[in-house]
Amino acid sequence: MVFQSFASAQSFFLWSTFVIALIIGAVANKTNFCTMGAVSDWVNMGDTGRMRAWLFAIAIAVLGVMVLEAKGMVNVTNTFPPYRQNLFVWAENLLGGLMFGIGMTLASGCGNKSLVRLGGGNIKSLMVVLIIAIIAYFMTNPFPGSDKTLFSLLFYNWIRPLSTTLTTHQDLGEMLFGTKQAALGRMVMGGVIGALLLIFVFKSRDFRSSFDNILGGLVIGLAVLTAWYITSNVMIHSDTDTIKIEKFVQDWDLLAGPNDVKPAQTGPLAPQSFSFINPMGQTLGYASHGFDKTMLTFGIMAVGGVILGSFLWSLISRRFRIEWFASFKDFVSHFFGAILMGFGGILGMGCTIGQGITGFSTLALGSILTFISIVFGSALTMKIQYYKMVYENDATFFKAFITALVDLRLLPSGLRQLEAV
Repeated sequence: MVFQSFASAQSFFLWSTFVIALIIGAVANKTNFCTMGAVSDWVNMGDTGRMRAWLFAIAIAVLGVMVLEAKGMVNVTNTFPPYRQNLFVWAENLLGGLMFGIGMTLASGCGNKSLVRLGGGNIKSLMVVLIIAIIAYFMTNPFPGSDKTLFSLLFYNWIRPLSTTLTTHQDLGEMLFGTKQAALGRMVMGGVIGALLLIFVFKSRDFRSSFDNILGGLVIGLAVLTAWYITSNVMIHSDTDTIKIEKFVQDWDLLAGPNDVKPAQTGPLAPQSFSFINPMGQTLGYASHGFDKTMLTFGIMAVGGVILGSFLWSLISRRFRIEWFASFKDFVSHFFGAILMGFGGILGMGCTIGQGITGFSTLALGSILTFISIVFGSALTMKIQYYKMVYENDATFFKAFITALVDLRLLPSGLRQLEAV
């Protein structure tokens, strides 16, 4: 994909993202693809259909990246954000994932689901998205008149020293096979993990018979893979050479023409795929700066595309419904859930899509840790909520918490505080 000018290359980079995101929004609405719902169905009803759809999307992304990377058709090492960086921020992955998992349960959906619901008329999700956007923006951008961010004020001094600098990139292929055999390692690990996921997913007869679950997982997985391909291959013809769009901006003074408009940042032009927490912050920054076109990014287009895609499908299917908070308790739950998702999504460097599928597809250890932490945080929260609801006044938080850990087989059954229901 070689373009003759920066403007045409950037336009394709952004609008192709928008189209793919629009499809994600429509399909997620149609199939009820929901990662929080996947955990809920599994924990509360033993139904693994939507969880398998999520894992199916991961398998497609992992196997697709494995093939395309081996052929030199995608770059998932020098990405935005840097999933495979050699700085292993395990504490941030762990804490961020836990916070996000708890938050998405309290707020009735992850970042992507909040955008899908917003497109379908759910006003509760508007509040959730706005809170996430504010926190995400100030976690990554300084306060006005200051050089301090929320991250530097609240987290950096105590959590960043816990990180570990690896001698390799943190993807499983290079970590296990070494730098010299990294390409082979990525093929082996990608093939093994992808194949095992597919075997598990299609082992279920119920999943095989569910058109929506298969469609949801297939489309989301392919969307993530397609975005990796497009953002890795947008090139600009310059004199006798072709240059990647990110490199073109880095060498702007040498390469840009008089009518080219320089983007505000270079990083968001690197190879990337879908994530939704930091992009909500980017969208807030874009709006607060008067919709300055130099601030348009992949993430902003992704946010807009998902909302519009969901909106269009809700109109076509006649499912558009204005929804508001059922009670003050419902408001409080969504409010605190959004706060936790905002902090957790930036700390963990992604959400259920951003780390759970996009990051996972790079085989980055931090992404896998974040994915596990999100699922655990959500499952634990649901268990606690369930016991608090069933036993009402008899279930203290401590009793519900210990019993939830027993149910999740993390504590021996002898420590159970409440009878299983």
